[in-house]
Amino acid sequence: MTQLTAGMPAPQFEGTDQNGNAVKLSSFLGKKVVLYFYPKDDTPGCTAEACSLRDNYEELLKKGFIVLGVSPDSEKSHMKFAGKYNLPFPLIADPEKKILSAYGAYGEKLMYGKKVTGVIRTTYIIDEKGIIEKVVKKVDTKDHANQIFKMYDNV
Repeated sequence: MTQLTAGMPAPQFEGTDQNGNAVKLSSFLGKKVVLYFYPKDDTPGCTAEACSLRDNYEELLKKGFIVLGVSPDSEKSHMKFAGKYNLPFPLIADPEKKILSAYGAYGEKLMYGKKVTGVIRTTYIIDEKGIIEKVVKKVDTKDHANQIFKMYDNV
């Protein structure tokens, strides 16, 4: 499994969001990208994480961040999830897990003490040149936006 770390080039990808729009990482050069991987639409932790980013979306934009979510769910599932919670950012459908795998966000993990294969909740912050700047492996789902802001407080 790929272990991406700060300083490495972010793997390029293209996917489709909840509205059927193509989303390419390369289109966001010049902006910081919060690329967050989550297991499943409309589940408690994933909803808390998405709503934390939604509630702080204007502030994230002001600080120069673009937010992109990725999960193995379908465009249709993403559309329902984004609609239900008024999510203002693209949710990329990755049912083949190509993007998830490229970022090492799919693989073996411990869940309730058992080894399972699934999505490993991870957030990558990619700088304006397409280089991974920060990696969040221990995501605070209820306060994820503030977790991101705190990493940039001293910058």
